[in-house]
Amino acid sequence: MELSQLTIFLTVASEKSFSRAAQKLMRTQPAISLAVQRLEAELGEKLVDRSLKDGTLTDAGKIVYEYALKFENLRREMANSLTELRNKYTGKLIIGANESGALYLLTHIHNFRQLYPGVKVEVRRSLSRNIPNEVLDNSIDLGVVSYKPGDRNLQTIVIYNDAVAFIVYPEHSFAKRKQISIRDLGAETVIAHNIASPYRQIVLEAFQKYQVHLNMDIEMPTVETIKKMVQSKMGVAFVPRMCVQSELAAGELVEVPVRELQVARKIHLVHPAHRHLSHAARAFLELIKNSNNE
Repeated sequence: MELSQLTIFLTVASEKSFSRAAQKLMRTQPAISLAVQRLEAELGEKLVDRSLKDGTLTDAGKIVYEYALKFENLRREMANSLTELRNKYTGKLIIGANESGALYLLTHIHNFRQLYPGVKVEVRRSLSRNIPNEVLDNSIDLGVVSYKPGDRNLQTIVIYNDAVAFIVYPEHSFAKRKQISIRDLGAETVIAHNIASPYRQIVLEAFQKYQVHLNMDIEMPTVETIKKMVQSKMGVAFVPRMCVQSELAAGELVEVPVRELQVARKIHLVHPAHRHLSHAARAFLELIKNSNNE
């Protein structure tokens, strides 16, 4: 059964005439009659009483008419929804990010919601290493990572320029120093993030390069926990600067530059290079591009 057949039948029933239905649909009357006949053959029921000239429906025709109306209403609703989606008034945007990655989205999501309040936004927690594949698998629309995936089917755009910050509690002996060397850290307990990431690897390689002992007796699953432990004077830590901005501003933590570890950290928004993007995803990308150009 084709929806076009139901539309033709609905028009015949509404106009109570094959000829008037043909005029309204800008088709020939034989074409209209043939479409209704094919629908009747497919359903195995006569829908129009042809012994009468006023387009009277049979009992089967009345049932089909009610369902045809429902189909037509759904078709119009679908068309309206697609129109709204194209205008970015509705829809859903799913972005994958890890714990710290979600922080880099806050300003952009705020601006996006002001422009498109009808679009639902979900930030789905994912491991950074899994995000590129999730974008490719279409399980998320976009993803936030701190590296450029080496896949030609993916493209990236920078959404934030961050850095790796070395943090201590305010009473620590390093807190009042303008700069320290990585060699000063051999006796410190470094509270580490136990999730593999490019910035973790950079820190590990720096300690190896300068042959400094790295005491990582404490590893935690979240940056939030690491911050609390540093505040509790249980150790020091390397974390994304974005994640400690409020604590640094409040004087609850202190950032101390490490001469050998001045590490810039670009945050990328990953999107498919070739696959069609939803209207909401395209609008979000456009917002990022515009903010980068300002």
